[in-house]
Amino acid sequence: MGSLSLPFTQEKEEKSTIDQTKLLNLFKAQQNYLNHFFQNLDLSQTLTFTQALLNCKGTIFFTGVGKSGFVAQKISQTLISLGIKSGFLSPVDALHGDIGILASDDLLVLFSKSGNSEELLRLVPCAKAKGAYLISVTSVRPNGLMGLCDLNVNLPLERELCPFDLAPVTSTAIQMVFGDTVAIALMGARNLSKKEYAANHPAGRIGKSLIFKVKDLMKKKEELPVCREGDLIMDQLVELTSKGCGCLLVIDDDHHLLGTFTDGDLRRTLKASGEGIFKLSVGEMCNRNPRTIGPDAMAVDAMQKMESPPSPVQFLPVISDNNVLIGIVTLHDLVSAGL
Repeated sequence: MGSLSLPFTQEKEEKSTIDQTKLLNLFKAQQNYLNHFFQNLDLSQTLTFTQALLNCKGTIFFTGVGKSGFVAQKISQTLISLGIKSGFLSPVDALHGDIGILASDDLLVLFSKSGNSEELLRLVPCAKAKGAYLISVTSVRPNGLMGLCDLNVNLPLERELCPFDLAPVTSTAIQMVFGDTVAIALMGARNLSKKEYAANHPAGRIGKSLIFKVKDLMKKKEELPVCREGDLIMDQLVELTSKGCGCLLVIDDDHHLLGTFTDGDLRRTLKASGEGIFKLSVGEMCNRNPRTIGPDAMAVDAMQKMESPPSPVQFLPVISDNNVLIGIVTLHDLVSAGL
């Protein structure tokens, strides 16, 4: 007996789409809610808050629950990157031993939209017992934290962008803007220099561009592809190709730089002279006016000099004040260093 196949219809799945007009309206609405924050922020409160952080003799700790906790962690990390002693204190872990890190000269900032988070309300008396200065940063008034902390800062919130006015997407945005702006105010008040900032970011491109000097990345001594101006071009092919610089550095007996001869110069000379290249010296065909740089110049400046008009180059001889050759820095060296 054959099997009976039942007819069925396969419904097409409808793909969800984002309406462009609705999306634009959401961004405009969020912009309006953020403008409400900026227009109604109490600057005297903000100044008192910022001054308290600046005057803190100990560590500035941040805490929060849920999304506010993530914001608190981020702001703490921003301060750390600026060289300010800071840390995040989990309100839950604090009640199970971590509050031991809190001292009387520390400051604790509590981020909370409602100001009524149970975890924070339980943390407050314990933090007070340690003698720390407590500041609540909230958006709903009145709230439980206001009466318990030494200072309260209100972040004006019209409503959440969420259609139910529930998901914390506007409140956390203004918390982040507030915290990061205060961080930059502290940066200015502490007169943080570019060099100090770079010292805190040694592995990133920002730090490398502010820290590395030409002398940190240049090749020197035996790594240099050097020759004399009287040397025949064909006798220097090994030196030209073996050092990985794509050039010869032409020097005199006192190591003064006289010029450069590149692999491009070799190709052009061969095309123009043919077999006559066997009789030509490096000095006859070298560039007597190459771009150079000093050892104490910033590496990022070396890269800019290589890329400058009229045409980019792949290397820069590094010379002293009296034109003595001390090294060479190549584009490959700079790129490999992460610049």
